[in-house]
Amino acid sequence: MFETMHTPSSGSASVREPEPAPDGRTALHAQRIDKVYASGTRALAELRLRIQQGEFVSLLGPSGCGKSTLLRMFAGLETPSAGHLSWWGSTRPPRLADGERSLSMVFQEATLMPWARVRGNARLPLDLRRVPRARADARVDEVLRLVGLDKFARAWPRELSGGMQMRVSLARALVTDPGLLLLDEPFGALDEFTRNRLDSEVRRLWGLRDMTVVFVTHSISEAVFLSTRVVVMAARPGRVVADLAIDGPPQRDDEWRNSPEFLNHCRELSALLHAAADA
Repeated sequence: MFETMHTPSSGSASVREPEPAPDGRTALHAQRIDKVYASGTRALAELRLRIQQGEFVSLLGPSGCGKSTLLRMFAGLETPSAGHLSWWGSTRPPRLADGERSLSMVFQEATLMPWARVRGNARLPLDLRRVPRARADARVDEVLRLVGLDKFARAWPRELSGGMQMRVSLARALVTDPGLLLLDEPFGALDEFTRNRLDSEVRRLWGLRDMTVVFVTHSISEAVFLSTRVVVMAARPGRVVADLAIDGPPQRDDEWRNSPEFLNHCRELSALLHAAADA
């Protein structure tokens, strides 16, 4: 637990670091990041990445390429061995109390409290901040409506499907109205139908706010459907090898999933992933 600006597509990948947007609103900046564990494993090497406020960026790559490690660094849960990270120009990770420059993270598991109802699970970040109950409940009601769980506020986690549990986790992440939302393969264990529905929900929620999203996934189609940019990483050690802008429509649906443009992006990313595996 703790639409907006779109990058134009050039139709091809680039290995160089993206230039800042004209307004200079850089939300995340990784400069020559290295991560070496005590075992000697080098998880990341000389990684450079700039993400502008309002972008939806997916990190795509093979297992072991450091996607989740990088995301945990963005969340302030890990520190680099070398290099510099900054959030909106600050070298200190943001906190829940920092308003529009706060962050929330959704993990691979829903990690709900089994002894608390849906409302209590979604309200947890506000309880930790000692937000008055009436104001906190009003905010929880709002986010539960956003994620389609307003009729399940009094349900227990055990009464919910896996997809609904992930909606609760998403509501908990959104309840603080974060400026930065980090998602680490949150729908990877779900069936394809449920996963597609939740992808559509995340994309819709992102479109309602000036929010920056970084999404880790192994799925090419999921990355293309969600993103304004897809960053491809290679392993051993982890590093950025391609950066592809996605020129899809602001509103994306099943028709977009079956469009020639969508399929072309998927083919291009598939080729980039194969190249990354040999890099």
